[in-house]
Amino acid sequence: MQQIPQITAAQAAALVPEGAVLMGGGFGMTGNPVHLYHALAKRGTKGLTLISNNVGEVGLGGGRLLQNGQLSAAIGSFFTSNPEAVAASQDGSLDVTLIPQGSLAEAIRAGGAGIGGFYTRTSAGTKLAEGADTREINGETYVFVPGLKADVAFVRAWRADEAGNLVYRRTEQNFNPLMATAASLVIAEVEEIVPIGQIPPDQVHTQGCFVDFLVQAHTTEEELGSSASIKGSGKKASAARMAIAARALKELEAGDMVNLGVGIPTLVADLITPEHGIVMHTENGMLGVGPAPESGGAMDYPVNAGKQPVTALDGASYFDSASSFAMIRGGHVDVSIMGALQVDAHGNMANWAVPGKPLLGVGGAMDLASGARRLVITMTHSSRSGAPKIVPEVPLPVTVCGAVDTVITELAVFKMIEGRLTLVELMPGVTLEQVQAATTAPFDNAL
Repeated sequence: MQQIPQITAAQAAALVPEGAVLMGGGFGMTGNPVHLYHALAKRGTKGLTLISNNVGEVGLGGGRLLQNGQLSAAIGSFFTSNPEAVAASQDGSLDVTLIPQGSLAEAIRAGGAGIGGFYTRTSAGTKLAEGADTREINGETYVFVPGLKADVAFVRAWRADEAGNLVYRRTEQNFNPLMATAASLVIAEVEEIVPIGQIPPDQVHTQGCFVDFLVQAHTTEEELGSSASIKGSGKKASAARMAIAARALKELEAGDMVNLGVGIPTLVADLITPEHGIVMHTENGMLGVGPAPESGGAMDYPVNAGKQPVTALDGASYFDSASSFAMIRGGHVDVSIMGALQVDAHGNMANWAVPGKPLLGVGGAMDLASGARRLVITMTHSSRSGAPKIVPEVPLPVTVCGAVDTVITELAVFKMIEGRLTLVELMPGVTLEQVQAATTAPFDNAL
């Protein structure tokens, strides 16, 4: 078996030409090839287009390239976590292309497999689909997404053998195995390089034929940014928000595969016990999510989609982002519980953008909203300014059209029944008059 050359991070950076299209693995800073990014930042190569889920945090990973003015464009799903990326987009110094997270993963997988593109229901009817090629398939609208390829890919692995076979640790897979197939030149930074034969064939995640160079690397907590530790990630919730979460739990049944969004939905996880028999899915590549550990960080535990360390229950599994979103788009996720800014009388939902702010962060919301078998919305009944959030027509940029099944607020529970928004339950101590006063959307009353 031929050995793959081992080089330094500085030598790897020298292989990236000016104006290159660069793929970079990682979800947040987990599985992020920070050594390669930082070596490239030190070299100063400019005019780069970065394809990555996000650009990294301020001064870390791709965020360091951004600080240096080395990025001219970025293609990804979530940029709002880095305020410098938002500012660069607003001042025109960074050309941003936003793609739903599942579509991004599948586009990279397609590019690496020699497939020109694919059609998906994700983003249909939204701003992200404007100008795209669409097609009616089995009575539903599908949006065409071209495959993605790059000149160079930086990936991060836990272990490699000298033949270039790679093994990833826990949720560090994310986009890394996909990107290793989709670039002309692939450079992997790894924590441990072992002789050929030391990695059993059935444990290889990325085969050595995809990898051109190996770089020895080690990661410290400082390089993991907000994913580094459980410290400070504790959730504080009012009694009203916990009541919404408790009511949402009643929508779940034993055996359900469930994905929880950020905000109120994450509170549901605190109420789930093993006796409920619910299997938790997180879109960055894990099935069987357990509660947060008492201490430790991303070097010790997997992380969830909120970039928080979590534990793995017995029977848990890890996988890459394309596999994760295949579960979602394929209808294998039974319930998605998400927060929302607005829901309307037609089951449309908006939760990813507000007027006056750049459209820079969609993440996996569109995939989950359109792909899960049931979509449960948990939110406060009114905005902080007192404006109703259950409205006749959603004026905000829509996340998904006609997919909402249930809406739970601190005042009431609504369900879509035969295409009509229907009040099915009042929360304890709430009157019908209170709900009517706070709801501008027309609704049927099934009480």
